[in-house]
Amino acid sequence: MVFRVTFVCTGNICRSPMAEHILRRRLEDAGLDVEVDSSGTQGWHIGKPADHRTIAALRRAGYTSAHSARQFRALWFGRYDLIIALDGGHLRDLRSMAPSEADREKVRLLREFDPDADSPDVADPYYGGRADFEKCRDHIEAAAPGLVAEIKTRLTS
Repeated sequence: MVFRVTFVCTGNICRSPMAEHILRRRLEDAGLDVEVDSSGTQGWHIGKPADHRTIAALRRAGYTSAHSARQFRALWFGRYDLIIALDGGHLRDLRSMAPSEADREKVRLLREFDPDADSPDVADPYYGGRADFEKCRDHIEAAAPGLVAEIKTRLTS
């Protein structure tokens, strides 16, 4: 059985696709076969690529960036082992959609995997500039080792 992780932000064009590509690379580097994707709580950008600034921030750091936005659906809870919210609003939205307590427990905040996080949220860079997208990438990269460790633990238990 394949382990599956999804990241969820608002529109699925900035934070969650960035997290998807960063985690995918980290898992490949760790030799772990895990499916990773992303979606948004809203459907505003369905079918669109990631924001050009997200693509640029990923490419500057050597990550892939192919993406098509989609909206998270409650019926997907059964597909995933971990559902990673990028901020507290997404966490609340996702947990309120969850059909069971077990599904609510699958939803976690990304920055809880960063022991040095100064905030529980990955700030939305959409209304900012290059520095905001770089900071977003930095926050995701800082949480990635802890998330990989969590996945390793789950795969071996």
